Amino acid sequence: MAECIHWRAAAAAAVLLAGLAAPARAQTYPARPIKLLIPLAAGSAVDTVARLVAEKMGEDLGQPIFVENQPGASGLLGMRAGARAEPDGYTILAVNDSIMTMLPNLKTDVGYDPLGDFAPITQMAAINFGFIAHPSFAPTSIAGLIEYARAKPGVIDYGSGGPGSPQHVAMELFMWKTGTLLNHTPYRGVTPAFNDVVGGHIQTMIVGFPAPNQFVQTGAIKLLAVTSERRSRVFPDTPTVAEAGVPGFEFSTWAGLIAPSRAPPAVLERLNSAALKALRDPALAKRLTSLGYDVIGNQPQEFTAALKSGLQRYGELSRAANIKID
Repeated sequence: MAECIHWRAAAAAAVLLAGLAAPARAQTYPARPIKLLIPLAAGSAVDTVARLVAEKMGEDLGQPIFVENQPGASGLLGMRAGARAEPDGYTILAVNDSIMTMLPNLKTDVGYDPLGDFAPITQMAAINFGFIAHPSFAPTSIAGLIEYARAKPGVIDYGSGGPGSPQHVAMELFMWKTGTLLNHTPYRGVTPAFNDVVGGHIQTMIVGFPAPNQFVQTGAIKLLAVTSERRSRVFPDTPTVAEAGVPGFEFSTWAGLIAPSRAPPAVLERLNSAALKALRDPALAKRLTSLGYDVIGNQPQEFTAALKSGLQRYGELSRAANIKID
């Protein structure tokens, strides 16, 4: 009888210790460095903001966050790898709404469920875009480009980070709105596409800030317009595409942090807390604003609502503009 009571006491103690261990593990997170997987090219708008935020997050978390870029197929390769990652909080991803809301509407099977396979952490910032061209490109304005494109359909080459990338979708919407036809030249990531505009190998593209900032300032490329609803704080004298002759045109994206969907809630909460603290840091916020970003920083439920809204919006736009990449 005494042995039975002793066994029961030991079992109860084991259960109690197991219950205490789970919160203890959550409290010690992170116990090692975290990998930030970016399924886009180094130097892209998402990459730039993610690296700045990750560095600041690492200070708060007490562990470094190291970046691994896995570009390819407009982000699909990295996203599929992220969906298969261990959901322990030691692999997180930096994404844009192209990957999360555009591509799933443009391609029949992207290989991941943007809502089911991932857990939102926070939206970091809105990304604004510029309509750029090489200095040798004859048109100097959006109106001039439209006139040129209508006179010579399919002659102007524009670059993108791949089929279904923000640069591709933005230009498809521009062509739909203006009744023009430009020739799509997709690249394996936005950075090589942008480099080819700078080098004069292709004439134009729509690209996210801050990539073109210093090149515009030095005259290496020209900025025809910005695609946002309002003028850029960085280039206040440059008109919006809507002001330049395409009423109703507006295009911007966002950069966000996500994790594999089965990551522990306490871990997701800790990551959200660190991200918001980073984004609310005055020096970092000022830095991001100076580069052309609009800082967001929100809760996971707000991020989820934005995802659902984006999926619906781009579904409607892709059907109306007949944009498909299958």
